[in-house]
Amino acid sequence: MRQRVRGAARRRVTAIAAVGVMLAAGLAAASAPAQAAEENLIVNGGFEAGVANWFVNNGNSTDGATLSATSDAYAGSGAALVTGRATTGSGPMQDLSGKVQAGQTYALTARIKYENAAGPATKQFFATMHYGGSTYTNLVSVTATKGQWAQFNGTFTIPASQNVSTARIFFETPWTSTPSSDPALHLMDFTLDDVSVIGAPPPPPPSRTIEVVGKLPGEHNPLIGHKFGADGFGFVHGGRVYLYLTNDTQGYAPDPVTGISPSINYGNINQITLISSEDLVNWTDHGEIQVAGPNGVAPFTGNSWAPGMAKKMVNGKEKFFLYYANGGGSSNVITGESPLGPWTSERTSTLINGSTPGAEDVAWKFDPAPLVDDDGQAYLYFGGGPASTSMPAAERFNNPKNIRAIRLGDDMVSTQGSAVVVDTPVSFEAAQVFKRQGKYYLSYSSHFGGADFGGNQTPLPGYPGGGQIGYLISDDPMSWPKETYAGVLFPNQSQFFGAGTGGNNHQSVFEFGGRYYFTYHAPTLNKRINGNTTQGYRSPHIQELTFNPDGTIQQVVGTYAGVDQVRDFDPYRVFEAETFGWSKGIATAKVDGGSAQFGTSAPNLAVRDIDNGDWTALSSVDFGTAGAASVTAKVRALAAGGRIQVRLDDVAGPVVGTVEVDSPVGEWAEVTAALQGVSGVHDVYFTYAGPTGTDLFELDSWKFAAATAQPELPVTASAQTRCVGGRAYVAVQATNGHTTPVDITLETAYGTRTVTNVAPGANAYQSFTTRATSVAAGTATIRATGTIDGTTVTTEVTANHSAQSCGG
Repeated sequence: MRQRVRGAARRRVTAIAAVGVMLAAGLAAASAPAQAAEENLIVNGGFEAGVANWFVNNGNSTDGATLSATSDAYAGSGAALVTGRATTGSGPMQDLSGKVQAGQTYALTARIKYENAAGPATKQFFATMHYGGSTYTNLVSVTATKGQWAQFNGTFTIPASQNVSTARIFFETPWTSTPSSDPALHLMDFTLDDVSVIGAPPPPPPSRTIEVVGKLPGEHNPLIGHKFGADGFGFVHGGRVYLYLTNDTQGYAPDPVTGISPSINYGNINQITLISSEDLVNWTDHGEIQVAGPNGVAPFTGNSWAPGMAKKMVNGKEKFFLYYANGGGSSNVITGESPLGPWTSERTSTLINGSTPGAEDVAWKFDPAPLVDDDGQAYLYFGGGPASTSMPAAERFNNPKNIRAIRLGDDMVSTQGSAVVVDTPVSFEAAQVFKRQGKYYLSYSSHFGGADFGGNQTPLPGYPGGGQIGYLISDDPMSWPKETYAGVLFPNQSQFFGAGTGGNNHQSVFEFGGRYYFTYHAPTLNKRINGNTTQGYRSPHIQELTFNPDGTIQQVVGTYAGVDQVRDFDPYRVFEAETFGWSKGIATAKVDGGSAQFGTSAPNLAVRDIDNGDWTALSSVDFGTAGAASVTAKVRALAAGGRIQVRLDDVAGPVVGTVEVDSPVGEWAEVTAALQGVSGVHDVYFTYAGPTGTDLFELDSWKFAAATAQPELPVTASAQTRCVGGRAYVAVQATNGHTTPVDITLETAYGTRTVTNVAPGANAYQSFTTRATSVAAGTATIRATGTIDGTTVTTEVTANHSAQSCGG
């Protein structure tokens, strides 16, 4: 500690000299360089709110003092009094992290006074910045006369190279290593008032909204274009596919100028992202599950990577279990009441860790993937990382034995017995098992070689290359010898998506609607944002999985096209606005209350950061033959003049309705617009318009109303052909089955006749000559017009006639 304090003191001396030069040149606050849009960065600098926002400097463990409010103020009604100082640095401190910027100049003023009877006649005081660790910089100093208020008045410039992620300003007396030897000289009480630091305000936090179109209209991969997600685990329940993802977006912070984010930091990820779909193209964003960390469901864990999901009846109740990696050292599980939660932790310690029997030699006890078999027995597959150094080099490369399988208890939150070795060739991590036609399939990702896997080795013939997905087939979920290896399921994704998309992968397989699907990730959205330079932010993808007659898997080809939409989208219900197939420039965030579509216990999200020119779109919406009459949006207006244009089949397609967002600003409301010409199956684009440079509104949900089906008149018709005098005729008859008279028009290719006021039960008849000796088969059209409940209605029916030859 002494060396650290001494190092800090030496840094201070250099800074004092620089500040002294500025003061000698007369650089007072009044003559300081003007800063654009300057503001006071200090909160409660006049201490009118007591000592709120202030605390005693605690940069060293030896620091300590008592900070209290006093009415002995230079101005106003309050000031801060510091007493009982343990070190020279023990003084009032305020956190300016995120407020000050490197390279910026600030003007500092403050008032300070000391009155200690035994103190010296004058005393120097410093305003000092602590940038973390042992980095302290004295900013401005003043020499005060005992019993009189003195004024700090100067400027300071933060070096352009200074890291300001931590920046805390405090007031102190000159440093000495042994202040207790003369406390009257070094540790006097003092009073502080009217503190200000004037300068450029902090820059706004970088926007995480992805402004580019990352999922192109018509393409189905990546699954979403407004956020990232990796390690997708597909889970089917209630006719929907739920995809649980590592929340790569959590660390995404693009530079406001370049648009490029620092590389992903896996150590900060403690949330799971959840999306779901009923058609595999339109995906609903359910937001993030705060799994780990101090505010997480399981606060005894720090990370949440590579989720796995299962459900099981436990004690007569259906429960859902979300497994996740707590970093590389352990794995855990939380329990949900539905696939969307709410979530609780039944455990107070991790499920898989160093004490798990049979996992002692596994370097990375992570990537937990559950399987509940047909008989109810559940299993967990986990592990990965460097092979044991006790193995021969060639074996470390080809058969590292770093994956494990273990039985789960009936409660799904405990294990049974000892884990067994899964002998996956060239394996790295990401084991997952599914069952098909009585066979078990285990897929995994392969390693890239290197010192952790025996150095420069040659893989055995047929074994995976680096960063590929291999698989095994077994008759037993707990038996995976190397002889069950079946080949490569998926090559490295860079083979399909090009430069910048390589690296490791993580997959799952699920069955939906009688077909099997393969999930994987690739930084394709990251690539579309930044070109071929990516920073490791991954996006979920799905391809269909097909099998050979012998049960082996046909190698998957990664495409932007993705999978086919398995069913048309139903618009005639309330559905979440954060459901879309494609989007541009929007973001999502949780809002208060439950979901209108998924229930009060499900999280509710809204689409936000909606600017002029942004849009969202739904794929293959089926409006039926009657079509839609109107659309209603639940919105919260943020500015006047916003509107939503409904278009068909293209972002620049015809506008079939315009929703005026004319509800009160700041309040949630429903707004409705009539629609014209909306029937059949279409892609639907919601394009957002309004004043530029401001967020327009937030969107919570949509609902379409179907057009009322027009009543039909009960008219029956028939058409026949006959021969008269060697000529062919088409005879058409229609009967009015209505209770009031109707007008009937009979139309053929050979003429048209209208009969008015056809009485109830009466007929309209016409025989049309073809003027030919023969007639081909054809159709007659009959239109009846009458009134039903006072409304004029036209009903059209058709009648087919056969061919006829009247030749000799």
